[in-house]
Amino acid sequence: NNNNNNNNNNNKLQRHLTLVDLISIGVAATVGSGIFVLCGLIAHDYAGPSTFICWGVAGLSCCASGLCYAELSGKFSVSGSTYSYVQITMGEIPAVAAGACITLEYIVASSAVARSWGDKAVAFILTYIDDDSHIIAKYLQPGHGLNPMAFLISVSSVMLLLKGVKESKQATNFFTILKVSLIAFMSVASLSLMKKENLLPLLPAKFGVAGILRGSTSSFFGYIGFDEICCMGGEVVDPVKNLPKAVMGTITLVTILYVIAAIGLVGMVPYNYISETSGFPDGFRYRGYDTIAQITALGEIVTLPIVVLVTTMAQPRLQYAMAQDGLLPAIFAKVDASGNLWHGTFIAGVVMIVVASCVPFTYLNDLISAGVLMAFSMTAASVVLLRLKSPPKRPFLLQKSLAKFNFLSLTMGILLQLGDTSLVGQLLPVVNFLMLITLAIKIGTMCPINGANDQYKVGYFEMPLVPYLPLLAQFLNWYLIGQLGLFSVMLLIGYVGLALVIYYIFKGRHENKSARHRSVKKEIDCDSSSSCSSELSMAEINNI
Repeated sequence: NNNNNNNNNNNKLQRHLTLVDLISIGVAATVGSGIFVLCGLIAHDYAGPSTFICWGVAGLSCCASGLCYAELSGKFSVSGSTYSYVQITMGEIPAVAAGACITLEYIVASSAVARSWGDKAVAFILTYIDDDSHIIAKYLQPGHGLNPMAFLISVSSVMLLLKGVKESKQATNFFTILKVSLIAFMSVASLSLMKKENLLPLLPAKFGVAGILRGSTSSFFGYIGFDEICCMGGEVVDPVKNLPKAVMGTITLVTILYVIAAIGLVGMVPYNYISETSGFPDGFRYRGYDTIAQITALGEIVTLPIVVLVTTMAQPRLQYAMAQDGLLPAIFAKVDASGNLWHGTFIAGVVMIVVASCVPFTYLNDLISAGVLMAFSMTAASVVLLRLKSPPKRPFLLQKSLAKFNFLSLTMGILLQLGDTSLVGQLLPVVNFLMLITLAIKIGTMCPINGANDQYKVGYFEMPLVPYLPLLAQFLNWYLIGQLGLFSVMLLIGYVGLALVIYYIFKGRHENKSARHRSVKKEIDCDSSSSCSSELSMAEINNI
């Protein structure tokens, strides 16, 4: 039973998060700029009235990655999310890369959101100050890259988290309800102002099907955040059932919110008049409803800080998992008398506050997206490695084929992003695609089922169509990374490379690391018919 033995020693987290808490965390982390910014941008630049179709397509695509997280979170209900799954299925070095990637999602992304909120809060306050030389205006905009309002919201979030996740989850639940209520209000108000002619033609000729694809690509980034549920795995009540339900429930709820809001926006305002940066507030002003526009603008400022709180909440859980493996100092795995990761939260919080207050995010937004998508791909690959194995006569066939598949998926995205119209430029993506199909068939037909996975057959969620569905998830994620451009790809390579260099420098300091993931990996790697001496029960795995 996954709920047994959770308090056996002082470094074990307590299980107290329910299904409702998890969905609240997932929605809080995921719903941010998607509603308030991306809806307007996609409608104006890519898809027009078909914006809601873009969100639906992106939601279905996201389900491929979501199912991977749902399976692994139920089977390995531990803190750390992608880092822990990769550590179990691939080993330490890939796990370090995974940990670096999701740190981008937690610390760096929360800093970016805090900074974005600071800019929005300042803009809102300055609408009531006519004189730019006013002392308040000078304080709010000191220059030199400093953002006082980002500092304010970052410090507030960290202080709340230091009181413990049990207390901060109450704030999370409250603000998530407030955010969903605001979105419902915006959607109902815009739907009541809908004009049929604004939806026609549904797919403008200037955009076409290509516009829906481009819009879906942009929409996908509005789903980033749902995976933070899995990072809380070590604190979930009945994780085998609740974690998969929470992951898929979050994606479903978020998709419904996005689709309905998009229909309301494009129905209320002709798509060519929709603001690319402030779709709903400017849309209500366009229709003459200034009060609703103000409520919408203020609502975004009030509800956006919860994203900072929730994303920062996940980082100490990642540090906890890495510290248990000896990859970080033991202080990061220290649990206080109340069951909180106080020291890890404080250290991560200080870093987040400094970055949010002092570092402009000119080039980092695409790096954050690329890192998160790489983590998604590594999670999907972990499912394949868990469920399948290389044939006896061809060891490492599965691993090599997966590496080739991921590389070709990235090159496919880059080739299509470059848009070379020459004959060679048009042939290369076709050849690339055929090679991807060949590799997928090779993995599916030549790699047998991993017998060690039989222990997870009863009572655990398993995604269908393995390996093809997780391979689709990997393709979509690497394709999206390629769409970010070569500069972003090089930034990602440099960032992960730096993390690995730091790992090798300090490698000698953690040679005697904990066996928590090593033991699980040994069991998975063993064939069910072999004579492995170590067997680890699921109760032991989930009590890590």
